[in-house]
Amino acid sequence: MSDRPETPLLDTVQYPDDIRKLDRNQLPQLAEELRQEVISAVSVTGGHLGAGLGVVELTVAIHYVFDTPNDKLIWDVGHQAYPHKIVTGRRDRIRTLRQGGGLSGFTKRSESDYDPFGAAHSSTSISAALGFAIANKLSDSPGKAIAVIGDGAMSAGMAYEAMNNAAAAGNRLVVILNDNDMSIAPPVGSLRNSLARLVSSGKYLAPRRLAQKLARAMPEPLHVAARRMEEYARGLVTGGTLFDELGFYYVGPVDGHDVRALVEVLENVRDAPEGPMLVHVVTKKGKGYGPAESAADKYHGVVKFDVVSGVQAKAAPGAPSYTGVFAKALIGEAERDDKIVAITAAMPSGTGLDKFEEKFPDRTFDVGIAEQHAVTFAAGLAAQGYRPFCAIYSTFLQRAYDQVVHDVAIQNLPVRFAMDRAGLVGADGATHAGSFDLAYLCTLPNFVVMAAADEAELVHMVHTMALHDSGPSAVRYPRGEGRGIPMPEIPERLAIGKGRIVKQGNKVAILSLGTRLAEAEKAAEQLEAKGLSTTVADLRFAKPLDEELIRKLLTTHEVAVTVEEASIGGLGAHVLTLASDEGLVDAGLKIRTMRLPDTFQDHDKPEKQYDEAGLNAPHIVETVLKALRVNSAGVEEVRA
Repeated sequence: MSDRPETPLLDTVQYPDDIRKLDRNQLPQLAEELRQEVISAVSVTGGHLGAGLGVVELTVAIHYVFDTPNDKLIWDVGHQAYPHKIVTGRRDRIRTLRQGGGLSGFTKRSESDYDPFGAAHSSTSISAALGFAIANKLSDSPGKAIAVIGDGAMSAGMAYEAMNNAAAAGNRLVVILNDNDMSIAPPVGSLRNSLARLVSSGKYLAPRRLAQKLARAMPEPLHVAARRMEEYARGLVTGGTLFDELGFYYVGPVDGHDVRALVEVLENVRDAPEGPMLVHVVTKKGKGYGPAESAADKYHGVVKFDVVSGVQAKAAPGAPSYTGVFAKALIGEAERDDKIVAITAAMPSGTGLDKFEEKFPDRTFDVGIAEQHAVTFAAGLAAQGYRPFCAIYSTFLQRAYDQVVHDVAIQNLPVRFAMDRAGLVGADGATHAGSFDLAYLCTLPNFVVMAAADEAELVHMVHTMALHDSGPSAVRYPRGEGRGIPMPEIPERLAIGKGRIVKQGNKVAILSLGTRLAEAEKAAEQLEAKGLSTTVADLRFAKPLDEELIRKLLTTHEVAVTVEEASIGGLGAHVLTLASDEGLVDAGLKIRTMRLPDTFQDHDKPEKQYDEAGLNAPHIVETVLKALRVNSAGVEEVRA
């Protein structure tokens, strides 16, 4: 990594008040020093890089113009907020980003007053900012709410739902559209900047208001015609007609890397008596760092890297990642079946579908950040006889739960859900953990829900889903590498709702679901060393349960422990329900359930997170010993 850059002007800035003391001619220097500090910090910690570099000038301009934190600044997603963190009192901790006990990689209310709203999932900023703005209006407070949205977040319907409802906020709401892929308007230059300054200025707004008053005095047909003519004329040169129709006054586009132009436009917007306002800012992802500019996808999220060369640190060769195994398995299925199609919601590389797209471009669909649409789109494909695989992170599938219920489960359509990032996810923390999918899917009739214990099992499960046409199915698997076990040459079709015995014993039964199987096997070895004969079962299916196997294990062992990397409401709850329904609890059977704790766990290394959650081998052993009332040596405790 590299030495820290020299940042004499940035060194004078601890909070936004310090930025406001600067002459605006000093702001370009401040922005450049801030950019170098971001590059230096992320080279040490890893994290999101490209998006943050693209909003450095915008960050400086917003804090220079608006009275933060009294004016509420809300970053959509929050992964571009590293520059914001540096100038809001957190520079001394910026090299703890995404580390255990360190700064979050996203905005977080408990971290700073300058983070008024937590974010990590996209497209929430306008709704939240509208809430702040209306609250200020109701309480007659002067503060404004500024939402910065972009990086694909405008592809989500929620953003437009909020905009459609925003007129009530008046001039207390400002939305800044960070257009970092030129998807809405062509590249901007001095002419565009001048236009943005013009249409946001009092010189333009005052005559416009006068013209509107005159138009309102006209007969209705002439009034409507005059209003439409003004909007159409402005829309021709600014591209803002869509936003006008949603009730926003559109300003832009403006060069997001010209900090002086940004300041002038934002000052006009801040002082405008009308609202809400939308400022269209065009930026370049990775701006100011060559490697990130030339490969925005590879430098969106990075591990540690060398600042000079841009070369990212490479992990030691190991087992294949679950994501990679899924992609390869799905490609194999698609080669055998031309009805298989793949759908992702703006995460092609994160889900492995970029590899699938290389082979089958016409059968791959990236619908943008629109999980609800992705699920119902898949349902429509399934209704027409196709076999869609909807690859969505477990935590993001939560956004489409109504569609999963209404459009898939009730109609019993064979949509296949591949839920990456199941369980705990390390540096991304609570907002990205896949903790709840078992609870929210296993309650649904018609569903088949599987959890892969290792990478070979994932191959079998993808094959099983491809052949399962009688209803919806889902498989969950974690982030990271597999166990390094031999991969099957030919995938096996698993019997629906049937588990497997991995190790046979007669006193203790460990019922595992998912990748905690490795820890269950370690626990069994430790229990055997204490003289406790232990069975280990990989249930494979959370729904339907292998009732025959579970019944046998519960009635032939003294204690049974369920282990899963999911919240309460998953495997353990369903096994307890089965035991209750069968009257096994009344027979004195000792059942213990081990699952993720009832809390949102902060970011850390996954192994530390699972240790904190109490789901490693020593915890399984301890649970068994307590249930049997024996001490750590395996000797039965004396009862009073």
